[in-house]
Amino acid sequence: MKKSLFTLACITLITFGSYAQSLEDPKGEIRLNFLNTIILGSVEIGYESFFKPDQSLGLELHLNDRFSYRSQNDSRDFSTTSILASYNFYFAGDGNGKIYISPFLKYRFGEFVETVSNTTTVTSMNSGAIGLTAGYRWNFNNFAFGPFGSVNRQFSQEVQNRFSAVELNAGFNVGYRF
Repeated sequence: MKKSLFTLACITLITFGSYAQSLEDPKGEIRLNFLNTIILGSVEIGYESFFKPDQSLGLELHLNDRFSYRSQNDSRDFSTTSILASYNFYFAGDGNGKIYISPFLKYRFGEFVETVSNTTTVTSMNSGAIGLTAGYRWNFNNFAFGPFGSVNRQFSQEVQNRFSAVELNAGFNVGYRF
């Protein structure tokens, strides 16, 4: 399924390429968190719809989502997916790149399974979170890329007991604006 979604994202990127507009007035952006795909195997794809040159709404799907940068090995398994909605503010820059901040809401669902000393523990990862992302986005032709960091607060007591109430994350997005 992950390969199918990645293929769909690539096809969408190519399709919208024929309708590309100038970077001064983008209507949308499709992107992939390239860093977390390589490091964690987590596929984080997103779409951003611009309604003003400096503001947009974003929606992301995180497949194989992990809590922060927790590793997965033979005795630990994350089976989680997340949906994230954000409101993005761009400022302090020019047409070549801008700093942005994005308050967001995130909902993660699935479970975390861990086996220690032949005892299997299952933690429900169903949890809402509220957070803030900050980063920089460079624009080159119709491509947009840049680093970001985020912090969020989990609202599930079960997730807080197993991990933490606060989750830190970072990445490097690569996208295409049209």
